[in-house]
Amino acid sequence: MIAPTAQLGEALRLFGEPTRLRILGLLELSELSVGELARALGMQQSRVSNHLRLLRDAHLLQERHEGRTTFLRLDVPEDATEDLVARLWSTLRAEIPTLPEFAADVARLHQVIAERRARSRDFFDRVAGEWEKIGVDFATGQARQRAAANLFARPLVLADLGCGTGYLASGLAGLCSKLVCVDSSSAMLEEARKKLEPMPPGTELELRRGDLDELPIADGELDGCVAGMVLHHLEDPATAVREMRRVLKPGSNAVVLELAPHREEWMRDEQGDRHLGLDPSDVRTAFERAGFVDARIEAVEDRYQPKRRHASAPAEEPALALYIVRGRVPSGG
Repeated sequence: MIAPTAQLGEALRLFGEPTRLRILGLLELSELSVGELARALGMQQSRVSNHLRLLRDAHLLQERHEGRTTFLRLDVPEDATEDLVARLWSTLRAEIPTLPEFAADVARLHQVIAERRARSRDFFDRVAGEWEKIGVDFATGQARQRAAANLFARPLVLADLGCGTGYLASGLAGLCSKLVCVDSSSAMLEEARKKLEPMPPGTELELRRGDLDELPIADGELDGCVAGMVLHHLEDPATAVREMRRVLKPGSNAVVLELAPHREEWMRDEQGDRHLGLDPSDVRTAFERAGFVDARIEAVEDRYQPKRRHASAPAEEPALALYIVRGRVPSGG
């Protein structure tokens, strides 16, 4: 910074040029590229650059570089007691709106900013049809999950019940502090471990072997649970729904993804199905009888397409309807 008192004349000359005050006034309102600043001032960029050099030397500007473009903003210490230039600026800044040219400067500034935003909108309008191909590809998808996790006010313990190889659990990884995966099959749990590890930072994985009608989970341990494509494997789905209610905290949700009734008898042997789908209203009734509130059925715009392992597979693979039932534990417990 310019030394106090000894260089008072130099400091006064710095602020004695109205153009430099106009520059500082605009940069206090918005960060601008050098070209944008010249347009807002209605001046040639070469003339503006001379003034910028002096303001840089006085350490009144902060620069940010993007490729070949330099962006500028005002950078004056908030505490001006020890710096002459900063003290002068704190006195002069209130007078800048009285400069004859400044109202026109501000009007041009608004136009510059409007055009900048319009260029951005036009760009995204042009590429919207291709954005899914060029703009949403991520290496692991964890960033999206971590962003979503920050919406929650407290650490969550979530569970995937009947997790199988972890296809639903993989969508929960990173959204909670602990992810509990339960399955009756040790081999399935090992496949889930392979799929899910390593977990995102901040999420602990627990694999627990057990049945859904007698969950290896303490009363009220969970903040939420899902059971995907598992109830139709059970002899008594309603018992599993009652167990979900037991292990959830007050105010927590349970979500079930299930198959609608179908006629694919071969799935009993090849998929281990006890029921050829479940009636959605029966599952909702099970939720209500278990003590869930706000139980509802939701349509799913997707189809389950199981594949037969044997050569006798049908010519066309089935596309079976799916639905979701969800319910909430009352807040009072």
